[in-house]
This record gives sequence, structure tokens and C-alpha cells, in this order.
Amino acid sequence: MPLPEAEVDLHGLKVEEARLQLDRYLNDAFLSGLQFVRVIHGKGTGALRQAVGDQLANHPLVKSFRPAEFDEGGGGVTIVEMVSRYLC
Repeated sequence: MPLPEAEVDLHGLKVEEARLQLDRYLNDAFLSGLQFVRVIHGKGTGALRQAVGDQLANHPLVKSFRPAEFDEGGGGVTIVEMVSRYLC
């Protein structure tokens, strides 16, 4: 299985599709030992950004998350810090 990229692009997906893809991606990122990942959700109406935030807030593999700075992608991106594989 190839290593996941340090980002996942969800923009343009429906909320339920995005949730499934994000969950799979977070699991793969954790197993690959990625410490930080970018979740691209786009700006749009904000529904996808809200759903992503809700999912990240309750995901056991997510240590923290924050909106991206301008040079990291701005309002269409969320930066996620993963829990350490060595602490689980």
C-alpha cells in the first residue's frame, strides 16, 4: 500500500462522502506515522468545513486541529495534528 500524502482534498464532495474519505485518510495517515496533515475542504458555504471540524473534534486519532494560515491554504484548509503512534 502506498504511503498517504500529507493532505487530503475533500472539496466538492458531499458531506457524507467527505466524512467517509476523511476517516479512511486519518487512519492511513496515523498508520504511516504522519504528524501533521492538511485537510482541504474549500470555502463554499461552510457546510463541509463545519462537518470536517465536527469530525476532527471527535476523532480519536486527532490531537488538535486549527484553521490554516494564509500561506498554508487559508480558509479552505484545516491543519491537523495527529496523535503519536507511540502513545497509543
